[in-house]
Amino acid sequence: MSDFKPRAKKTGSDEADTEKLQKVLANAGFGSRRALEREISEGKVTINGKVATLGDRVKAGDSIEYQGRRIKAQLESTEDLRVILYNKPEGQICSRKDPEGRPSVFDNLPRLKGGRWIAVGRLDFNTSGALLFTNNGNLANKLMHPSSNVDREYLVRTFGDINNDKLQQLRDGVQLDDGPAKFTDIKPSPNNDDEDSRHQWFYCVVMEGRNREVRKLWEAVGVQVSRLKRVRYGNIFIPSHVRAGQWIELDYREISDLCQTAGLPPPRKMKFSKSADDARKRHIERLKAKSRKKQK
Repeated sequence: MSDFKPRAKKTGSDEADTEKLQKVLANAGFGSRRALEREISEGKVTINGKVATLGDRVKAGDSIEYQGRRIKAQLESTEDLRVILYNKPEGQICSRKDPEGRPSVFDNLPRLKGGRWIAVGRLDFNTSGALLFTNNGNLANKLMHPSSNVDREYLVRTFGDINNDKLQQLRDGVQLDDGPAKFTDIKPSPNNDDEDSRHQWFYCVVMEGRNREVRKLWEAVGVQVSRLKRVRYGNIFIPSHVRAGQWIELDYREISDLCQTAGLPPPRKMKFSKSADDARKRHIERLKAKSRKKQK
């Protein structure tokens, strides 16, 4: 008689308590699932000290090592989906480390237990404004991908001669070094100073997050950008009480709207825990108090 025993089949409860390795890594912000599948197949990932293979699943708390970093597995079903809005000032980079020692946007973010903040896109060193961070790599990738058609609105201070023909050219589209681009909307700011027509403010909207896209569009029609601030990302605006260098955590209604914008289902947990909600409200009140004090 053979000693062969068939491999036990995973039950539904086993599946519910685990997730695919590539999904956990993608949600932690290490890249797309497809790219991570290749890395796993090449033996570049370990689970609890053993080389992982494609098809492996992990449970909450498993130790995963990849790219010299070790993380504890967080399952989507047990991890609260969190998103914060940071009002980036000029003079900060969007990388975690900089050889030149310049300040980073990550320096001012709150600590995230059991994970890390993933930036939704980037802003140039000299660009300020709305920058989103989340603890979910899938949401971050969806919001950044051009196919999601998430619009970004900027307030731009321009220098140069601008006429209706140039504005229409920017709406119709121009050819940049990385392909065609255009503004889906351009509106002059109501605060423009009529005395200096060469310095003007405009609100403009793009549907992609390409490198220096807004600046390159204006430069293509012979106009320089002297100030640039992102005022909106999708449905998220910067509240008036959130000053440069400050952050605020989105509530679950805002997060649900953001998921819908990205083409994703809303989070399974539709509200914060009481302690997390109380902490969020206290932080908002502190920001508002600082704003009122500064206005006096």
